[in-house]
Amino acid sequence: MALSFLSCVALGVISSISAILALPPAEPPLIKDHPFVVIWNAPTDRCQNLHIPLDTSAFQAVTTPAAVSGQFLTIFYENRLGRYPKVDTVKHKLYNGGFPQKGNLTEHLAKARQQIDYYISQDSSPGLAVIDWESWRPLWDQNFGSKRIYQKLSINYATQKAPFLSSAEISKLAKSQFEEAGRRFMEKTISLGIGERPSRRWGFYLFPYCRNYDWHSPGYTGKCSIKTQKQNNQMMWLWEHSTALFPSIYLHQSLGNSPNAALYVRNHVVEALRVAMLPKRPYTMPVYVYSRPLYRQQTQKYLSKMDLVSTIGESAALGASGVVMWGATEDYNNKVACQTLSDYLTSTLNPYIANVTAAATLCSEVLCQGKGRCVRKSYNSSHYLHLNHDNFSILRADMKYVAVGRPSAADLSVWAQNFTCQCYAGRTCSPRLQPPTTIKVIWV
Repeated sequence: MALSFLSCVALGVISSISAILALPPAEPPLIKDHPFVVIWNAPTDRCQNLHIPLDTSAFQAVTTPAAVSGQFLTIFYENRLGRYPKVDTVKHKLYNGGFPQKGNLTEHLAKARQQIDYYISQDSSPGLAVIDWESWRPLWDQNFGSKRIYQKLSINYATQKAPFLSSAEISKLAKSQFEEAGRRFMEKTISLGIGERPSRRWGFYLFPYCRNYDWHSPGYTGKCSIKTQKQNNQMMWLWEHSTALFPSIYLHQSLGNSPNAALYVRNHVVEALRVAMLPKRPYTMPVYVYSRPLYRQQTQKYLSKMDLVSTIGESAALGASGVVMWGATEDYNNKVACQTLSDYLTSTLNPYIANVTAAATLCSEVLCQGKGRCVRKSYNSSHYLHLNHDNFSILRADMKYVAVGRPSAADLSVWAQNFTCQCYAGRTCSPRLQPPTTIKVIWV
């Protein structure tokens, strides 16, 4: 069975987790007793200034993408970590050399070290560090559309270095130089971060990719293409240097209330979980999925309850460590937007987050002895970690959310039939039921 599992990973195929007797160990949760967390990462200072209260007490961590130090989650945008070489295609301006081959890695790392020192203190507790570099991608073939400028600049650079080569040889040389320089920038940067702040889990936003955007096609399955999986396999060097993965599942409005939303998210998360298993380590990397309360490129339309299940619910059931709910400044910059967010939090988002995080905790306790997280046996099923509303109440007490109740035998049977356990590294667990004998109180 071990050989069968390794073959699945090598081929980039995880067709059914139920076919695997034992999942590889997972890193224990960063927040104790929380196998699945939801993190707020949106700027809400404007709402506070407008005196509109926002209840974010259902989240396990509340952070902002603004330039604030000392947070559980620190996001390093392109202008916050070193001297990132990039091109502004609107202003037609090159920054820090413009492309990796022309970047000054020594200066970049020196500045990056200073910025890491500012944003994350040396005695920092465990948390997340997300590097958000989106101007270019490390593989040559991934730089299409507006990113093709990096190929053109690389070809010009290679031509200057070796004008005697043929066109085909120049293209080959340009690709090699670009990928080598890009890899060096990414490897050295994340290695610096891990070396400076090892208590943080470091990774690059958006990685790994799935590119399953054809949801309007008949018979849509959501599966990542073989080409994309092979490209992800080519970036083994990145996974070996990362300590967390941060894929994105922002929903386009056209996916609203569509069953294709779950397929879109499911396969994004499964591909990230596959990649997390690739490096040879004692345990798999944690996966924190980036989502939004709003639909993509929207500042007014919020995810429906069905779409929260398709995003947060899918991520929890598949075995992700958590979801990051991100927001931009323009999302909440006036009184109407802030009031709408406040209403959405209390009426829809908070109750759902409280339910799914409490369910993940309870399932871990009753099925995995509190030593692992519950994971779907079959990734492509539609079973979720939800508390039964007939047996549990979600209450708000002492500025926190709490689930109070006791699961029925039928509730537990459904979990036992459809979920297995992924044990934490250094812990032994097995999927067997230990029903609670008293009323459970689960603080979210």
